[in-house]
Amino acid sequence: MRTALLIRPLQRWLTGLLLLLVCLLAAPAARATHLAAGDIQARTDPNNPRHIFFTLSLYVGVPGPEVAEEPTVIIFFGDNTSQEGIPFVSQTRVAPEYLLNVYKFEHIYNSTGPFTVGYASVNRPRGVVNMANSANESFYISTTILINAFIQNNSPQLLAPAIDKGSVGQVFLHNPAAYDVEGDSLAYELMVSQKAGDPRVAIASGNKLNPVPTTGFTYPNNLPGVDARQVLYSGPPAGVPGDRAIFSIDARTGQIVWNAPAQTGTYNVAFKVKEYRRTPGKPTQPTLLSETIRDMQIIVKAQDNRRPIITVPPDVCVVANTAVPGGTITATDPDGNPVLLEAFTGLLPTPASFRQSTKGPPVARALFQWTPTCSYIRRQPYSVLFKATDEPVGSISPLIDQRTWNITVVGPAPQNLQATPQGNNMRLDWDSYSCQNPGAQILIFRRENCFAFTPTTCETGLPAGSGYVQIGTVGVGSRTFLDDNNGAGLTRGKTYSYRIYVRFAQPGGGESLASNEACVKVEGRSPRLTNVTVDRTDVATGQITVRWNQPAPLANFREPRGYRLYRATGLNPAATDFRKVYSTTNLLDTTFVNTGLNTEANAYTYRLDFFSNTTLAADSVERTQPASSVRLTTTPNPLANTVAVSWTYNVPWDNSKRPSTVYRREPGGTFRPVGKAASTATGGQFVDDGKVLPLVKNRTYCYYVKTNGTYDIALPDSLINLSQEQCAPLRAVPCTPVLTLKPTNCDSLASRLFDLPTTPKSGMVFTNYLSWTLSNLPTEDCSRDIVEYIIYFAPNAQAELTELARVPGTQTTYQHANLTTAQGCYAVQAVDRNGAVSALSNKECKDNCLLFLLPNIFTPNADGKNDTFRPKVFSPIERTAIKIYNRWGTKVYESDQDPLINWNGGGKGEGNSNGKVSDGVYFYQAEVTFRDANRTTRTFKGWVQINR
Repeated sequence: MRTALLIRPLQRWLTGLLLLLVCLLAAPAARATHLAAGDIQARTDPNNPRHIFFTLSLYVGVPGPEVAEEPTVIIFFGDNTSQEGIPFVSQTRVAPEYLLNVYKFEHIYNSTGPFTVGYASVNRPRGVVNMANSANESFYISTTILINAFIQNNSPQLLAPAIDKGSVGQVFLHNPAAYDVEGDSLAYELMVSQKAGDPRVAIASGNKLNPVPTTGFTYPNNLPGVDARQVLYSGPPAGVPGDRAIFSIDARTGQIVWNAPAQTGTYNVAFKVKEYRRTPGKPTQPTLLSETIRDMQIIVKAQDNRRPIITVPPDVCVVANTAVPGGTITATDPDGNPVLLEAFTGLLPTPASFRQSTKGPPVARALFQWTPTCSYIRRQPYSVLFKATDEPVGSISPLIDQRTWNITVVGPAPQNLQATPQGNNMRLDWDSYSCQNPGAQILIFRRENCFAFTPTTCETGLPAGSGYVQIGTVGVGSRTFLDDNNGAGLTRGKTYSYRIYVRFAQPGGGESLASNEACVKVEGRSPRLTNVTVDRTDVATGQITVRWNQPAPLANFREPRGYRLYRATGLNPAATDFRKVYSTTNLLDTTFVNTGLNTEANAYTYRLDFFSNTTLAADSVERTQPASSVRLTTTPNPLANTVAVSWTYNVPWDNSKRPSTVYRREPGGTFRPVGKAASTATGGQFVDDGKVLPLVKNRTYCYYVKTNGTYDIALPDSLINLSQEQCAPLRAVPCTPVLTLKPTNCDSLASRLFDLPTTPKSGMVFTNYLSWTLSNLPTEDCSRDIVEYIIYFAPNAQAELTELARVPGTQTTYQHANLTTAQGCYAVQAVDRNGAVSALSNKECKDNCLLFLLPNIFTPNADGKNDTFRPKVFSPIERTAIKIYNRWGTKVYESDQDPLINWNGGGKGEGNSNGKVSDGVYFYQAEVTFRDANRTTRTFKGWVQINR
């Protein structure tokens, strides 16, 4: 037994030693401090969407006594696997003291979904100003990718170096020059630099990195104890000299602006680049494809140098296969130094070119040239980052200015659109389109009447509000389209305007300019419905008359020819709901009387087909737009002694140019007009207030409306249509109840707290007593023949009233019992024998009393009687914060967890060792928040005797 006791400490010591050796082996021999910046790009294998190729870019210090070379790296793939010993494939000097190491690796994932590929290293540089003890903070970057079987993707490339320099009192700028080859949308946001510990420890713990913010990180503009202020800068964002310094990133362009550094040193910041694409199945909500985190380094010095000023052209749109205009880039330096001009974009070195012709002074010039082909058409612009770096003499560090130029490549307009009438159809023809991009489609649009429109280079498609409606889509290789109006044919006598443009396939998307206009009139006249008028209102013998005009010229239509009339129930029936109700080959027969209808309950919609030139295959059919009967509704308002009349319809003619007339039937049975009202494209409304013909209570009034429409206000075509008859009883309204809620005398209860019975642990039980009477409002003749009362309740004055109960009309009292709180609001409505509901009564509210009484003695002896210190009498309580002191003023107990306190005598002080206070007198202070409407808080003080 004694031997075993000796072995156990030895085992623990050996285990600790082993862990120490692992850590020593995992750590570098000396704390190498060289990792300045980096990011990771990803590319999908087109033959296997789960096979991803990665490129890691690391900016490292030039190797030296305290600077390691980072010859290999460890990568964590986000699926609980990792890979060690990945060597760099290239090494380029990007500054006198920094190298760019590029590492390439690949991984095959077992499933789809998002995965975060991460890199961590213990070699973050020491002395980073905006984090605590950076030499002990690891370096971490990652890229999250979405693996989807249907998505091929390249994450954005960050082309601008991740190391930049700034100067005290000068605006610092950085842009990653992100380039996405598919043209996906990019968004940018700042984030805290992260750490993830030692990668070898992560391997031992299941190949998982757990990134967290670096210790003491702060953004460079907000260093503790540093009063940093803005300087003059044209923006964006424009500088406000003297205001607090800012450090921001533009969410759309990725431009980082630090206005302005106030302290020299090395800084590290991180930002995230999010990549979005509209994918099939999510046409309106873009899919997040990747998130790339770049951690970058900024070196700020104090020096007598001013940054140069770069000038780039305004953002531009260019038609594919034409040269980008105005590519001259200039820069000047206020100190008269030469200026190096650089361009960062995935378009370089080809297909674009960038050449600097002079460094100045006074002016540095360069020329950007590019003629984009059809393959570069896309929705998102191509962003080119231009950077101007001054070249001061001596040891002064250079400063930069940079701006982006956005170039949007649009498709050329389709050429030579022609429209040729073929009967009541229209044939469209155009030249072969010059950009036959895979998946592109030609969209075909039509509107009535001509529309003059000449687009600018940036104005693709057709403008909103132009009235054009898409009528078809064909492949980009098509050169013709037949518009037969979905089989119904175009309306003869109307003029139609056509335009087409091209929409290019995702992921790039984009559109072309619109074609020229082809505007042509279809000669002749098409048949049109002119009347759908209700002749009789009845549930079984209702009658509607339908009329239409003849087509013209009749000589153009071969026999057999004629009409087929179809009917459906309702104002907006589906095409499949129509059934044929009449057919004739007599073109002079343009009226049909439809009988046996339920016009009291239903509206009806009609559609006419004109057919001619019967062949073995099918008729040539010309279909009218549907037209409905006018549907009337009436709403009596006994309180205002009015009747509201409204009507709706769905017709191809225009009822808004002429007023509609409302008719009302008098007691003798004669209908007389009571007013006129304007109609809209879908209906109208009118309020009969009895001024033309008086309205009397307890009578039923019947109405119909006459609409007056036209196809062309310049023509004498008065299209008169009548609605069905609709009746409305104008009855007296029930009298409004007056409610009384029995109050509680809280002052009386508070004055005799010691006489009140002990409140149960579950709290008081309340009953609210309601009573009501009927008033003589809202009118002297209001109905008192009440069959039912509706009682409403809300838990407080702010809440909405909801129905609580219904009682017979003979009952005028109600008890709301078994309540845990007296708080609440009530109202009552009366219902008469006609089913009419009165106005809501007055709303009456009640609140809880504020009752609280603590005893002066309790006996925590575990006998089940008076074992805890709790209120003897209390109304509903929200919270109690109790503090208890002994006779010397030492606090022995404090809690706010139990509204009823329930102190069992436990506490500290007085030298007790059993966790209980001794017997004796103690003083309390209780801060009580009641559950009344105002959540009133009161403080109660007193003493209590403990006897065990």
